[in-house]
Parts: sequence; C-alpha cells; structure tokens
Amino acid sequence: MTKRIPLFLFLLFCSDALLFAQQDSVRSYVTKRLEGDPPKIDGILNDAAWEQVPWGGGQFRQKLPDAGAPASVETFFKILYDDKNLYIAFRNLDPEPGKIVSRMSRRDGFEGDWVEINIDSYNDKRTAFSFTSSVSGVKGDEYVSNNGDNWDANWDPIWYLKTSINSEGWIAELRIPLSQLRFADKPELVWGFQIQRHFFRNQEVSNFQYIPPDAAGWVHLFAELRGIKGIKPQKQLEVLPYIVTKAERFEKEEGNPFMTGSSSGVDVGVDAKIGITSDITLDLSVNPDFGQVEADPSQVNLSAFRLFFEERRPFFIEGNNTLNFPIVSFNSNNLFYSRRIGRTPQREIETDESGEDNTDEYVKTTKNSTILGAVKLTGKNKKGFSWGLLESVTAPERASVDSLGHRQKQMVEPLTNYFVGRVQQDINKGNTVVGGMITATNRRIEDKGLNWLHDKAYTTGVDFLHHWKNRTYFINARGVLSYVGGSTEAITNTQKASERYFQRPDNNHKNVDTTLTSLSGTGGVLMLGKKSGKLIFDVGYTWLSPELELNDIGFLSQTDMNSEWVWMEYRMLNPVGIFRSMRYSLVQWQDWDFDWKNIGHGYELNANLEFKNFWNFSAGTSYTTHGISNADLRGGPSIRYPGNFTYWFSLATDRRKKLSADIEPQWKRGFENYMKSTTVNVNLNYTPINAFRITVSPSISKNRNQMQYVATGDSEYGQKFVVAELNQTIARVTVRMTYMVTPDLSIQYYGQPFGTSGRYTKYKGIINGSASRYNDRFAYLPHNGMTMKEDVYHVDDDLDGVTDFTFDKPDFNIGQFRSNLVMRWEYVPGSVVFLVWSQEVNGEFYSKTGSMTEGYNFYFPDKAHNIFLLKFTYRFVR
Repeated sequence: MTKRIPLFLFLLFCSDALLFAQQDSVRSYVTKRLEGDPPKIDGILNDAAWEQVPWGGGQFRQKLPDAGAPASVETFFKILYDDKNLYIAFRNLDPEPGKIVSRMSRRDGFEGDWVEINIDSYNDKRTAFSFTSSVSGVKGDEYVSNNGDNWDANWDPIWYLKTSINSEGWIAELRIPLSQLRFADKPELVWGFQIQRHFFRNQEVSNFQYIPPDAAGWVHLFAELRGIKGIKPQKQLEVLPYIVTKAERFEKEEGNPFMTGSSSGVDVGVDAKIGITSDITLDLSVNPDFGQVEADPSQVNLSAFRLFFEERRPFFIEGNNTLNFPIVSFNSNNLFYSRRIGRTPQREIETDESGEDNTDEYVKTTKNSTILGAVKLTGKNKKGFSWGLLESVTAPERASVDSLGHRQKQMVEPLTNYFVGRVQQDINKGNTVVGGMITATNRRIEDKGLNWLHDKAYTTGVDFLHHWKNRTYFINARGVLSYVGGSTEAITNTQKASERYFQRPDNNHKNVDTTLTSLSGTGGVLMLGKKSGKLIFDVGYTWLSPELELNDIGFLSQTDMNSEWVWMEYRMLNPVGIFRSMRYSLVQWQDWDFDWKNIGHGYELNANLEFKNFWNFSAGTSYTTHGISNADLRGGPSIRYPGNFTYWFSLATDRRKKLSADIEPQWKRGFENYMKSTTVNVNLNYTPINAFRITVSPSISKNRNQMQYVATGDSEYGQKFVVAELNQTIARVTVRMTYMVTPDLSIQYYGQPFGTSGRYTKYKGIINGSASRYNDRFAYLPHNGMTMKEDVYHVDDDLDGVTDFTFDKPDFNIGQFRSNLVMRWEYVPGSVVFLVWSQEVNGEFYSKTGSMTEGYNFYFPDKAHNIFLLKFTYRFVR
C-alpha cells in the first residue's frame, strides 16, 4: 500500500529558516447595508445601489506561480447586504479582453477565467463557503473544511450569477441568499473572507489577502469582512419532490418469466433541506433516486480483498466530510462508507436446476437494496462545536423464485437500520480539535438463510489534532474500537473472512473459536508532522488489530497490521530557471503482523516538475525488499514474495491549449523473475469550441505473475494450495464528452469499453510458502497427472492413477461496455430535469499475438441492456 512521510525524525526540530516569509498583515473590507432597491443581477453594474460602497481590492498578489509578486491583472470588488442576501460585484480587469478564455463546463468544472469568494461566516478559522464565478457564467461552489484541506464540490447551494465581457475585462455579479450561509446571531458580525482570481492564459492565481502557497492552512489566514450589522441567521427551507419514469429494454430469455425483454415503471420521492435553527440543518430523503448517477468502472478482482468504489449518489456525497473518519490518509479504511447503505443484497439464491438445459428455476432480485428513507442532521454553534448525524433504513429485500410457474419469495437482505454520529470541538481558534464518531448497524434477521450476517455492529472512534508554532507543526492521534454480534455462524464467518483468516495454520496469535457470538477489535494512528515551509514531513505509526471489523457500515480491507512510515517533501514553489515549481519526496515504510513478522519493507522516491511553458513532468521509483501475504492463499499459510522495483514517469502538455495530452507508463519487475507488469495510461483532452469538451483516456496493462492463487484442493493428504503463472491483459478506453448549450443546460456522455483476459499455465502446489529460497516454496504439479474434463482439472498428484483433487479451469475472457448519456437542465436554480440513457452490454475481449489491431479487440455479441429515465424535480424554497 502507498505510504507517506519524512526520512529523518530530527526534521521535527528543523530550523525555521526553511519557512517562507509569513503572510501579509490582515486586510479588511467594510460593507454596508443596502438602502433602496437591490441591484439587478445582470452582469452590467449600472445600478445605483452599487454607488453605496467603494471598490475594494487592487494590489492582489500572486499565489501561483510567482508567490508574493504583484498580480498581472487587477481585480476589484464591492459587497452589499440586506436582511436576506449578500450582493457581490467583481471588476476583473484585462488589458487584452479579446483573449479572455470563456470555456464552459458542468457546474464545478472551473474552466477558463474565474473569480471566487470564500466566506468564513462562522469566523471559526476552519470552515468556509466558496462561490466561484466563471467568465462563461458557469457556477462553482464548494464547502471548505479542515482549514482548507478539504474542498467539497458536492455542496450545491442556490445562488445567482451573471457575467459579461467589456472593453476593460469582465464583470461578475452575484446574489447569495443568506440562507445558504451559517453564522452566529450577534448584533455585529466579523466574517473571514478571501477573493481569489484565476487568470487562465498565464495560469496565474492571485489573492486579495496574500497567503503563501506553503502556508500551514488557508481559512485561518483570511481577510476580514466588517460592517455587517443587524442581520439574523436564516432558517433554510428547501423541498425537492421528484417524479421518475423508467423503461428498460434487454435480451429476452425464452422460458424465463423475469426476462421478458422489457419493463417500465413510475416512481416518486422527495428530498428536503430544513433549517431547524440557525445552527442546525436537516437533510431528508424519502425513497431517494440515483438513476442519473454514472456507472462504476468495470473491474475484475483477483485479490482476496474487497474493492473500493467511490460514492456517486448526491445525498451521500454532499457534506460527506462531516461524517468522515479515515484511520489514515493513504488507504480507504474508514468508519463510514456510505455505499454500504443500499448495497447489493448479500445473499445469493442457489436454484435447483434439474433440467438438461438448467432452465427449471429462475430468480429475480434487485441490484440494490431499497432505501426507504435517510436523514442527515448537521450543525455548528458559535462555540465551535460541530456535529453530524445520519439515520437511514433500508427495506427487507426478497428474491422471486419461479419453478415451473410456481412463485415463492426468499429473503436476500434483511431490514436494516444504519446510524452515524460525528462530533468535533474547536479549541483555541481551531489550533486544537478534538472529536469522536459512533456508528451502529442493526439488522432484523428473520430468515435462517441470513444467519451468517451480523445482527448488530457498532464502532466508535476518537481523534485529536493539535497545531503549534503558527500551525507549522502538528500532532494527530486517532483510535477506533469495533464490536460485532450475531450467531455463532456469523462470528465464525467473520473470523474466517478475507480481512483476517484466523484459520491460517501459521497464525500464532489467533485461532478460530466457533463458540463466539461477538468480536471486538481496535485500530488507530499516531502521527507527527510539519506542514509549512519548503521542507515538510510527517512520521507515524498505525495499527489494525486482527479482530477489528468495520465493513457493516465502514470500509476495511485487511486487519492484523502494524505499520510505520516516514515521508518528506522538499518543494520550491516559486519559479527557478526553466521551472515554475519543483517538488521532491522520499518515503520509507515497514509493515508487521501481530506475530511481529515483518511482512513488508520499502522505499519510494518521487519528483514533480512544472515548466514555465506549462508542461509537467513527474517520475518516481520504489523498491520493496520483500513481501509476505497472510491472505493470498485464502486461509492457507502465509506466502513470501521476492522484492520488486517499480518505476514510472508522467509527461503532460500545456492544459491551457485546446488540445492537451498526458502519458504515464509504469513498469514493475519482481526479483527472481516472479512477476512483471507494464501499464500505459494516456489522457487526451480536446476543446474544439468553448462549449464542447472531449476527453479520451485509453489504458492498457500487461501482467505476468508466477504466483497467482488458483484454488485450494482437498485430498486425503490434506489441503493443496494451487498457484500458477497468470498472463493477463487489461484494457479500457474511457470517453467523456460534454456539450454546454447554456451554463444551465448540458449534454454529457460517458462510455467505457473494458476488457480483460487471463491465461493460466505452469501450475504449482505450495509446499513451504515461507522458505528462504524462492524455488523451495512450491513444486510444479505433474503435467502428466493433470487431465481436463468439461473445464475441470483432475489432478493425480502422486501419479498413482487416482485423482487426488480437482479445480475449475481458471482462464477468463471478459468484455463489458457501460455508458451514460445525460441531459441536465437546471430550468430555475435548484430545479432540474434529467433525461438519461444508460446502457450495459457484455461480451469478450481478445488478447493474442500479432499486430495491435489483431491482438486486442472487444467483442460484444450480447444484446444491450438499455435503461431510459426521465426525472423531473422542482425545488420549493422559502
């Protein structure tokens, strides 16, 4: 796994001479309450209202590329307010207005020239609301947390924007309802704020309040917005009902009553955002619909572990930083993984297929569990105490089983309740933050076929973050505790699951106990670091006890792990010679299991260079001394792998151009020639006109692994763990096209043909997976003792004429094509019409010797599964 941190611990005390100069003194702007008619938001600025306040701004300074230098172009602004709204005007001067880049994109695309305002209305020095105005009229908005370390672009407030280009540059005019902000109920308020401008053709970012790019934070260094008097926090009320019509077309299967070739339906639901008080917001979703969500990328999992997929559903991704509790930053382990809610039903129904054509029984089940409702409650008070609560219920799911016309229902997922709670307290203006989190999963298990699931699962976590010396240094500590309960079958399965494999014969610290009805585990991290200056670093230790279990509502890949790491980066963020910026990093890491067996040790070196012609070059290499897996033999003994070298580089052209590209090849070579991998990723971006963007990203990977797990054979002599040489090819081409008819009307296409093929040869049985010599760890299965019958290998291991064990032929050839075509029209702010066409078709992928066109190609003979959706929403706002 990827690790991050500095090589020498003494760097904790490294001299402050390595820091850049501190930021400028705090600037301010004094606003006024609007008198008379409000300005018309038309991007013209000819309203008398704007004469009530002076222009602020000017003397912006560069953040990038030449930190601290005067901005190349001037930026001015005005701010007004009344009881309900904040009004903002920007004059973005440009000596060559004909060269202003007015590229369009979907919301939060941040293309072309733009200007933004960040508002710390809590004045807590840690959080802010960001509103970005693109010259093309496209909006961007983000919720900023953790003092600028987290920018959540899934926050979509309602606000109003118009822009125009004139002989002096361009104008942006905004109206932001105060209901979209959070602030204290005080007679007079002081808010933190920052104005930031992106001057596209120079790739220059400049700030009103200069903050060095190497500063230890963002929000706490903002300028001050003064003069706000007599306004009251607004109680937000937004109700968003929806109606969806859906039609499906797919291949008809003769005799299968569930595969008739078509289906259709209508669904309704509602989302709401309700301000309970000025500090508390309730998000509510009843029967949420996610039909417009982009499909997951296709994957084939040959490992023993779970795959992690990003959350794509709007209800769960907006504000997800509030309910986030990662154990460490360099992997996906987290107390809350929202994709557990509404997951694919976990029980698979085995049919009684007695006919010659295996067509006697048919099963119909859902792809996802129905979310009956979900509620999020979030808030933060003036004393710096913030909290987030989530409660969700998913319906019991039953599969329909048809046997010669007779129907019955079988439970595949029980009624489940999910709860997540997160609290944090800011101390000393956010220099210290303490917090905690709890989660609970409760299932009503009424079917014995689901006894292998936990009926309850709870986790709790506490965290502590402290900064000192102007937030230059920090210490971060987290601890987590898990508890799962259920039947003896459920807890036995948990002990034998791929995350822990207690049954390993060489596991000296844990054994399977079939009498247990609960299991508890711990995990945590302790980290020290420096985050400001030219030289930054962090060093840490993390552990995951063997008993830890998070996967009922969180994500956990593997337990039984202790890790230490050291990461260091030296950065030069101002132009030097031919470079705009340079970064160099060094990593050292080491892993042990709870037997304190060293299961991994490695080093990594990386460099990232940006040139003054706006090209980028990155390169890196890593060296692993060895690797030991406690999971690859699926419950068998641990297996030791030789070390390996990995090296890669990336070259990217100027992204300002209408046509840009980057290429990233990677090579990995194992010692003893045990493995070899070559991957090439390419990304092409083409913007023929400002409203149309095409991205094509092909990728191909060739892998050879002499020790790929195949099967576990059971014979009278015990278990035989079979591995083989796998030659695998993986190819995909991701295509995205976005056409912006207007800033509020877009047509977007996503498509990805994916293919992978794998051929297994040179079958081996593991005889001593931990032997010091590589060739002593296995013995080849006798070639003359292996016969194939109906894609099943029969192995006579001792050549006595009797089959000792069998396993299925593992070769695979998989092709899949997934695509989405989405028209999105925001006909009034917050109210949207979606027209969606989603398609999936399966087939094969060919990989063979010969020319490139002969060697690799996709074949999709199956009829596509098409889904057509029309979704209409209307947002009622008070």
